[in-house]
Amino acid sequence: MYENLAILAVLAFAFSVVSGRIERSIITGPMIFLAFGLVAGPYGLGFLNSDVKAVELRVIADLTLALVLFIDAANTDLVTLRSHARIPLRLLLIGLPLCIALGVGVGMVVFPGIALLEVCILATMLAPTDAALGKGVVTNKAVPGRIREGLNVESGLNDGISVPVLFVFLALATGTGGDNSTSALALELVAREIGIGAGVGVVMALVGVKVISICAKRGWFTDVWKQIPVVSLALACFATAQTLDGSGYIAAFVGGLLFGHFAKEHTHKLVMAGEGISELLSLLTWVLFGGMVGKYLPGITLDVVIYSLLSLTLIRMLPAIIALAGLGEKLETKLFLAWFGPRGLATIVFCIIVANENLPSESVLIRAVICTVTLCVLAHGLTANPWAKGIARRLKSD
Repeated sequence: MYENLAILAVLAFAFSVVSGRIERSIITGPMIFLAFGLVAGPYGLGFLNSDVKAVELRVIADLTLALVLFIDAANTDLVTLRSHARIPLRLLLIGLPLCIALGVGVGMVVFPGIALLEVCILATMLAPTDAALGKGVVTNKAVPGRIREGLNVESGLNDGISVPVLFVFLALATGTGGDNSTSALALELVAREIGIGAGVGVVMALVGVKVISICAKRGWFTDVWKQIPVVSLALACFATAQTLDGSGYIAAFVGGLLFGHFAKEHTHKLVMAGEGISELLSLLTWVLFGGMVGKYLPGITLDVVIYSLLSLTLIRMLPAIIALAGLGEKLETKLFLAWFGPRGLATIVFCIIVANENLPSESVLIRAVICTVTLCVLAHGLTANPWAKGIARRLKSD
């Protein structure tokens, strides 16, 4: 245990002291961490003897995703978002359903031996996006705000929306849907997951901001403990919603939006500690995922690679471009928004959920997810900074 801790601590220290230099390059943190987990893990050189079970990995990934969603939402510019809400709304309401539908259609062709419901599960697992893998896009202030906030809000909400859809397909595939009709089951799950999640996020954020405001005015905060409320509030939103059978991801994102709105100019200072913790948890998650890549990589077949490549391109990009039609955006802007829909932490969490269901084609589904996420880490990481700088320059000159 201490050997693993020493290795991970040295990795975190080494990356932290050069992180600014790395973020300005085409190399990203997830690339380094995933590669380290692959090389150093039990299926590589073996000096990182991680024996993490699926449940433990899900807890780590869940907490990481909840914290990232809360902080990203808190940093969202709501003024810009209100002015350009059409982009994320189109991507969520039109692009997301089309992405799942196209993913199912392509999956039936590429994997003819897999049952329809299992193909639906795969398409849903690969539907949510992770803006953190294209960090150079959402953090580059030179990129127009409507683009940055559009991608950030899309990635913050599409994983929470995908959760009930995934559970519907899982219930039908495993025969646990009961006597309810498919449509009734879907409506019930969607209403419960989204409704409870949003409600919990609103209530806890309002209460949290009010308590922080009162205590800050009375001088009850210490310099050390004032770094803790945001982290604990984010995790409380997530865990409370999950306990009540709602979507913890939506609770974390909605809670973060309201927190950032009411905290106003104090937001950045309050979330700073949480950002550091979320980066550390992300490091751990990607290292452990790298170990999973080492386990499943030898069994990846040509059909899995083909589907993964199509998932990065056609399955994500065509629905997004269709969804953005009629908004008056240039073709490059549409391609930019369509391309930067990488699959990341949410897809990993979904994969862990599915891995516990003992589906007939489980190994194929897991390998397809692992292959797609790995390609996303590389492709979107390498293109984020160069394309962000390029499109910012071209749009500014127009």
